[in-house]
Amino acid sequence: MRSAELVVLGLLRCGIGVRVLEAEAADLPLPPSVEKVPEACSDALDGCELLIVLGGDGTLLRGAEFSRASGVPMLGVNLGRVGFLAEAERDDLDKVVDRVVTKAYEVEERMTLDVTVHENGDVLHRDWALNEAAVQKVSPERMLEVVLAIDGRPVTGFGCDGVICATPTGSTAYAFSAGGPVVWPEVEALLMVPIGAHALFAKPLVTTPGRCSRSRSSRTPARGAVVRRAADRGAPGGRPRRGAAGRRAGPARPAAPRLLHRPSRRQVRPAGVGVAGAPH
Repeated sequence: MRSAELVVLGLLRCGIGVRVLEAEAADLPLPPSVEKVPEACSDALDGCELLIVLGGDGTLLRGAEFSRASGVPMLGVNLGRVGFLAEAERDDLDKVVDRVVTKAYEVEERMTLDVTVHENGDVLHRDWALNEAAVQKVSPERMLEVVLAIDGRPVTGFGCDGVICATPTGSTAYAFSAGGPVVWPEVEALLMVPIGAHALFAKPLVTTPGRCSRSRSSRTPARGAVVRRAADRGAPGGRPRRGAAGRRAGPARPAAPRLLHRPSRRQVRPAGVGVAGAPH
């Protein structure tokens, strides 16, 4: 709570308009000048220049939903343990406010994934992911048999606990823990990383973003497989499913301002700053 309060008050002192989600504002001692909007509001970020998210990785992924829908760049301040998506730490709050006010930051555009879930030829679900989507087994005591394909052509098959399809942003998250490579954010690539594969040659695979990567479950145990994003809090058990992932066309959002890089030459007049995050 204190961290969010310090950021909000610091921006107000510099004459920057601030907008806060109603659910977050209820826990903060904010002055009347702070605008409060409901989370379900589709235009919550209209007129904002920057979205500041304070919290752990889960909170930042939640903020990415707002950023993607609005096109407003997102800046993450890590208040959790890992913070692989964040660009600043709790101790940098003064610098965050200063660089936001002086526009001393750059905007990086990050790749995202388009995710489609199929079952017997029918499309069950479409979604997107900033970091990764994973096909995982539902029953912990059974093995999942998968076949990996690129643009419809089978590449390999093996038994495993699941398969991760990750962007370079997600290469330092679940994919990294599963043994995948760390890929610099500017590199345009998609990663496919097996989870607990029972095979001699089940290695991570890196493809170009224009390819459609498919993971299909075969000879699946009775309780099947499920497709998850990192932001999902849970997923139902169910029947065998197939997941396909490919790069979203065009420039990807959300974008993450890099606080430690040289100042951007692009000048933008601020209309306000949106703040979202768990109170700390």
